Amino acid sequence: MLPHRHPRAPHSILIATAVLVALLAGRGAEAAPSYTLFESGQVRPLALSPNRTLLLAANTPDNRLEIFRATPGGLSHLSSVSVGLEPVAVAARSDSEVWVVNHLSDSVSVVDVSFPSRPRIVRTFLVGDEPRDIVFGGPGRSRAFITAAHRGQNAPFDPQLTTPGIGRADVWVFDANAVVNDTSLGGAPLTILTLFTDTPRALAVSPDGASVYAAGFHTGNRTTAVHRVLVEEGGGLPPPLTNFLGEPQPNTSLIVQHDGAHWVDVAGRTWDHAIRFSLPDKDVFVIDATANPPRQRPGSAGFFTGVGTVLYNMVVNPVNGKVYVSNTEAFNLDRFEGPGTFAGSSVRGHLHESRITVLGGGSALPRHLNKHIDYGTCCAPVPNPENAKSLATPLDMAVTPDGSKLYVAAFGSSKIGVFKTAELESDTFTPSVASQIPVSGGGPSGLALDPPRGRLYVLTRFDNSVSIIDTAARAEIAHLPLHNPEPESVVRGRVFLHDASFTSSHGDSSCASCHVFGDLDSLAWDLGNPDDVTQTNPGPFTSINPPFPADTTLKPMKGPMTTQSLRGLANHGPMHWRGDRTAGNDEPSAQPDGGSFDERAAFKRFQVGFTNLLGRHAPIPDDDMEAFADFTLQLTYPPNPIRSLDNSLTQGQQAGRDHFVREGVDGTFSCASCHSLDPGANAGAGEPFPGFFGTDGASVGQENGQSFKNPHLRNLYQKIGMFGMAAVPSLFHPGDNEFMGDQIRGFGFMHDGVMDTLFRFHQAIGFEESGFTPNGFPLDASGEILRRQAVDFMLAFDSNLAPIVGQQVTLGARNAAAAWPRIDLLVSRAEAEECDLVAKLPFLFEELGLLYVGGGQFTTDRSAAPPVSDLGLRWFSVLTGQPVTYTCMPPGSGARCGIDRDSDGIRDGDERDAGTDPADPSSPG
Repeated sequence: MLPHRHPRAPHSILIATAVLVALLAGRGAEAAPSYTLFESGQVRPLALSPNRTLLLAANTPDNRLEIFRATPGGLSHLSSVSVGLEPVAVAARSDSEVWVVNHLSDSVSVVDVSFPSRPRIVRTFLVGDEPRDIVFGGPGRSRAFITAAHRGQNAPFDPQLTTPGIGRADVWVFDANAVVNDTSLGGAPLTILTLFTDTPRALAVSPDGASVYAAGFHTGNRTTAVHRVLVEEGGGLPPPLTNFLGEPQPNTSLIVQHDGAHWVDVAGRTWDHAIRFSLPDKDVFVIDATANPPRQRPGSAGFFTGVGTVLYNMVVNPVNGKVYVSNTEAFNLDRFEGPGTFAGSSVRGHLHESRITVLGGGSALPRHLNKHIDYGTCCAPVPNPENAKSLATPLDMAVTPDGSKLYVAAFGSSKIGVFKTAELESDTFTPSVASQIPVSGGGPSGLALDPPRGRLYVLTRFDNSVSIIDTAARAEIAHLPLHNPEPESVVRGRVFLHDASFTSSHGDSSCASCHVFGDLDSLAWDLGNPDDVTQTNPGPFTSINPPFPADTTLKPMKGPMTTQSLRGLANHGPMHWRGDRTAGNDEPSAQPDGGSFDERAAFKRFQVGFTNLLGRHAPIPDDDMEAFADFTLQLTYPPNPIRSLDNSLTQGQQAGRDHFVREGVDGTFSCASCHSLDPGANAGAGEPFPGFFGTDGASVGQENGQSFKNPHLRNLYQKIGMFGMAAVPSLFHPGDNEFMGDQIRGFGFMHDGVMDTLFRFHQAIGFEESGFTPNGFPLDASGEILRRQAVDFMLAFDSNLAPIVGQQVTLGARNAAAAWPRIDLLVSRAEAEECDLVAKLPFLFEELGLLYVGGGQFTTDRSAAPPVSDLGLRWFSVLTGQPVTYTCMPPGSGARCGIDRDSDGIRDGDERDAGTDPADPSSPG
């Protein structure tokens, strides 16, 4: 319920609005959107306090923790507190202390909720890149465990990005009792464990707190790809080699999978000679939380394999100690999309299976949640009875205290699945509608179980709300919206990415099955269609290599391609690796939005994916596809986690950049001739997401057997972890082709993921110094150094947002010496207009918000208040002990995040003084 509204004179509204508009006038950030869409995947967005009086919810899009009073009568909203950018996990350490994981701030907020109507941030811990989950374990559950990627500017170690055989998953461990007396900048971890898998996600803790379980995220399924040259030399692709018209198709790479003894393709042929590494497929790790410091348990007791391809969440049965892991399993070894008429093979309607894997006794037992589906048939109109029984994209789980029942949030089905744990463990359950609970908001992502009250609280991400479920009646009894700054276009379009019930006949697959939370799955898929025809490739083409002229055809059997992210599609031209989703055949191509450069028209060409891949009976309605495009074209890449926070380049990175833009490294051209780097591209034409970050949308010739669009280079750091590649002397200079042992990824760089490292890419014949490439890599030892510098630059490549975006620090009386330089950094980057700097502090029983406006001054959330100087704010914190939390927000969002939450032009403090709601844009009316 909204607070009582006090009368407000119309002229005062106009004056306050004018002041706020004038405040932002003339700053470079004003053209940027007030909300930036990241679509961060929530992990543990709900938690109950130990005494069950408070429900704590991560309001991910609003960058806040929401606090509700929980009673037998329901939930009542008490307060909100600003945390970091994109909070995705919440854990209550006690009835008075809550920890919140901020995914894009690389931080953890410690919140004092002793007075839940007046919560306050008391500390901000700085951790590795993109932290995702948190649990408390160890002696007295006094240790906080947080998952993060093995990289990031806050990490106190060298991530060894170019070193083989390095784990890329970290678990940071903090002594939770040391918060009060900590004098460091961002906390001093007891240890940072590195696990042999890719970027991690979920955590769980045993009932006694002695063991913590940590899971990788994209852990893979022991698939990789054989280079196309080696495929041709080794007997060629399995049939068919033509499409249904008999037209010869390109020679491509080939996906293979390790069967426990050999690397085999879909035809059963062995390719051991072509793969120069192994994939142990370690998925879930067991940490001794009581050790000092905590460490992975030794030997086979320290990990589980074969758990799944994409691992989402974990929970422990409190009675028998078994661990349940929600996951999906990919079937990318199988070839082709479409009806499968000519080839007799297709993954249509059967890409992934949604599962819960049961861990215990050293074994991993996958349980397919949708074993009722007949994958031998496809494409019945939706809705249908088979679809109604399905559960897609299982995320968060909760187990009853007696261990007998498990609830799982089926994110892609907008339902809660209910299982008897004994039946789940023995795989004797029968999927049925009767064992499901629909939730009205859509996209359930978080669960908090309140057994004494017979309630299950559910966070529904599609509409950013909390539902209350009566567990006895298995029915939703209330639905409470959280404040949501997302534009309607985001809310409306999100469903078409995630909703498997609507977008697939079987009800178990969606676009997000592969484009996980709008990103990727770290796999390659062979999604050619032998039942399709050759299309015309309209380009445009950048011709730099005369021996490889442009191929103006798009053959339907394109071969394996790694899943591309849906982030950053705006202003980057046609889509797919070949640019085959294009409007270039419909009108002349011209920047910024004509023909091949019309990203909206290009994205709508993905309609065929619903029928040929997901197995829907028909395309989705045109209005829905338009809404899907509106949503997707707002998805934004996070800041680069390798580049320095001040946006500078190291000496080596700068040398690599100099080489990147130097002409004569490929004929008369530079690397940038194809991989355009222009952060301001099309800004003058009104493009809301300007910049070219590795591509302007053009394509190149047939160096790789087909013509390909020049790919962007913003996410190369995500693809590190596959080291080892068989020799291909016709394409690469001699290098290290020895067997490299265990690695964490099966796919690396290039369109098909066969390239193990960027260093090897730069060893390609033609990039070396010669008469044709006078500024290529020198042939002596200096060439090796320059190649490594080029790699360093590419891993730190420019992106839409500066590295500083999201970064935080909390200043208090004890850590002033450490925090002061960090604040200097944040202020300097705000002055450079790389971020909007906001500050929050508890003040007179409320949260005071401030926005940095330049010249060493902050404006507050009250229009009549005088500016506050930067130094004055710092000294206020130091002298009074009141913590002040500074956050660099995305450009354009500072006013909303700092001083005007609902973006209605009336500042938050003014609304509180008037008795209206700062989270309701209609409340001043």
